[in-house]
Amino acid sequence: MAEVLHTEVCVLGGGPGGSTTAMQLAKRGITAILLEKSTFPRDKVCGDALSGKVMRTLERLDPELCAEVKRDARGMPSWGVTFVAPSGRSLRVPFSRETGLGEAPGVILPRLHFDEHLFRRACTATGIHVIEGTTAKTFTRTATGWTIGTTTAQGQGQSITCKMIIDASGANSGFARQVGELQLEPRHHAAGVRAYYSGVKDLDPQGFIELIFLKDLLPGYLWVFPLPGGRANVGLGLRSDVVKRRRVDLKALLLKLLAEHPQLKDRFAGATLEGGVQGMGLPLASKRRKLSGDAYLLVGDAGHLIDPFTGEGISHAMISGVHAADVAADLLARGTGDAGDEKQYDARVWRRLGQELAISTRLQQLANQAWLFDFVVDRANSNPALADTISSMFTDLDLRERLKRPGFYWDLVTGNKLKA
Repeated sequence: MAEVLHTEVCVLGGGPGGSTTAMQLAKRGITAILLEKSTFPRDKVCGDALSGKVMRTLERLDPELCAEVKRDARGMPSWGVTFVAPSGRSLRVPFSRETGLGEAPGVILPRLHFDEHLFRRACTATGIHVIEGTTAKTFTRTATGWTIGTTTAQGQGQSITCKMIIDASGANSGFARQVGELQLEPRHHAAGVRAYYSGVKDLDPQGFIELIFLKDLLPGYLWVFPLPGGRANVGLGLRSDVVKRRRVDLKALLLKLLAEHPQLKDRFAGATLEGGVQGMGLPLASKRRKLSGDAYLLVGDAGHLIDPFTGEGISHAMISGVHAADVAADLLARGTGDAGDEKQYDARVWRRLGQELAISTRLQQLANQAWLFDFVVDRANSNPALADTISSMFTDLDLRERLKRPGFYWDLVTGNKLKA
């Protein structure tokens, strides 16, 4: 007879969203099972850039763990971003005016290592029982919560009963599809590929990440994110409906661009591809989805919370994970709640991220226009205030709000100094 485990909350997925959720549940005194289909350490196809928002969230969650991530020698501090317009003109924008002083706002660290930092810390959290190498297969709603049927790679079965499920199992979540009824919509989904290269020339010594907007890739872009020792995470992403319409082979396109494009070929001429080119899917938050239901909450990629402009999802997974843990703890403390009480989770997440994601959706829509990128980069190179605003689009929502002011566009056209 299969073993049955009992817990208050079952967290599906041990990535940044799931591990963050588990750590926050532990802080709130909630017992939970953290169920992970892989065995750590495991890779996750991603750009590997940890934004200032990621690091600030981690600092609030666990200052010691944040310091541990910053000390990891396999990563690199990141001080800013270089935008390359379709015209070839570039704009180098620091994340802070004090670039070179104090600590870098961001870090570039392979997900193989970053995710393990978080997962191992979750493993030691009080009241958290971690199960690796086990996949959740079936979900049955009961009078007291859920019964989850699981299986290992060896085919061994096990059941888990819990009062609530928090799904942080990622872009391919079976629970989000089966129970949450979230479907892949190509207009609100992106496809991406990533590769690691060694021997790449002209990587920025201050860890500036490069976002290269090539005319043939719009509304997507190619990235080069530096790592220690001349290594780099290199990839590109494009909305899935555009990939289908253009019949693009993204892996072949990446290799072709690195070998032939005038802005890239010399830098990669002597570089070595480490392993293969890996693909990934990115469910975008350009469409607002329902994040909760009867005794369940969806976190991060499982809830389609990836930024539609930058493709960044780690911070949103961690932020939504903290909110999910807090809402679950509140509901469990109250005992039996009213139907639909889980909706307060949706309200908290959209209050925190909704405005920012709405602006990113607008920026993604504008990204189809090559002339607009060229124009903005040209203006920003002669207008420090505009350059500062572009930098802040990735780090400060208040400054991103400038994009919605009619006066912003007048300042852009005239070259006037932008108002704070």
